[in-house]
Amino acid sequence: MPFPVDTLFPFAAAIIGLIVGSFLNVVIHRLPRMLEAQWAAQAAEFTGNPVEEKPAFNLWVPASRCPACGTPIRARHNIPLVSYLLLRGRCAHCAHPISVRYPLVEALTGLLSWWVAVHFGWGWQGASALVMVWTLIAAAAIDAETTLLPDTLTLPLLWLGLLLNVRGVFAPLPEAVIGACIGYLSLWSIYWGFKLATGREGMGYGDFKLLAALGAWMGWKMLLPIMLMSSLTGAVAGIGLILLARRGRHVPIPFGPYLAVAGFFTLLYGPSIVGRFGLPL
Repeated sequence: MPFPVDTLFPFAAAIIGLIVGSFLNVVIHRLPRMLEAQWAAQAAEFTGNPVEEKPAFNLWVPASRCPACGTPIRARHNIPLVSYLLLRGRCAHCAHPISVRYPLVEALTGLLSWWVAVHFGWGWQGASALVMVWTLIAAAAIDAETTLLPDTLTLPLLWLGLLLNVRGVFAPLPEAVIGACIGYLSLWSIYWGFKLATGREGMGYGDFKLLAALGAWMGWKMLLPIMLMSSLTGAVAGIGLILLARRGRHVPIPFGPYLAVAGFFTLLYGPSIVGRFGLPL
């Protein structure tokens, strides 16, 4: 009797996604702080000032602690979703509230991992699409919190997309290369056009690199639906924040999360979206 890989893969992907989601919470919290420390050290070195010695701080060290009381988080209190529910969203030691972002990222990663596995099934597409989605979740959350899109996420995603498409996993290699170039240059052109017209920056370079990565994965033909979908959702969300949350018009709204959402749906349903709405290919 053959092993039912395609049947079990979505459930395995969901469980792995929950575990990965727990790790992504660490990435979302620590990576911006690691970059800030790196930039501060580089600035000090450039200006000739002494570099301040600090304890090791990366994705692995130190062990996770409660930000309020500093108590290390035990393994049984770090089970994705389950621990949050059992602890009722509070630290086991000091009862300080735990950010709802932690279970949301875990649940979202598990759900999207299951979705990807169901759509693509077991194979190169399914496995690599999981990596892409996990990276998009981390990048979108970091951008939403800090308005940063780290090169350590966007550039490896770009190169991985090109490498996969050497074998045409998602798109022919020529379309992937052109997609990366057009993805970057299109937002770069919008950035400079807006800056020359208004004297202000409308977006960051991380957005260019993220769209280039999406183009490298899916090819240049999928860039138009990605741009239309991300622009529409970004405009609706921006108007909602201004009207409902009374957010100032000049407060920057990160574009990365909308690119990530559009990239996810285009990765899964790009050809169907193009065909349904008659977009040119």
